[in-house]
Amino acid sequence: MSSTPAVEVELSSLDAVPDQGFHAVPALIDGDAETLVLYRDGDQVRAWLNVCPHAGRALDWAPGQFLKSREGHLVCAVHGASFELDGGLCVAGPCKGDSLRAVPVRVQDGKVLLG
Repeated sequence: MSSTPAVEVELSSLDAVPDQGFHAVPALIDGDAETLVLYRDGDQVRAWLNVCPHAGRALDWAPGQFLKSREGHLVCAVHGASFELDGGLCVAGPCKGDSLRAVPVRVQDGKVLLG
């Protein structure tokens, strides 16, 4: 029985994600076309679906443009929900206690890869 090697899906170059900032990228997640929010902290990148758990709307105020609070939270542009950047937990706003849907990513050879 032969195994097929896993196909690596490159989402972005690491350099395209500003340090302490956000970057939106398209991805195929469970067969669905989605937009992901990438957040970079040095050489580490976290990713979430670009969907607020409150009303299912995109988090950005314009395509790929995200708000960050003085406290360093990702802020939903529609209703102001604030999400901490370690795990995506909503710490203020209409969906407090809910979380963004995390998507596993890894950084390898200067690329952000899905999985």
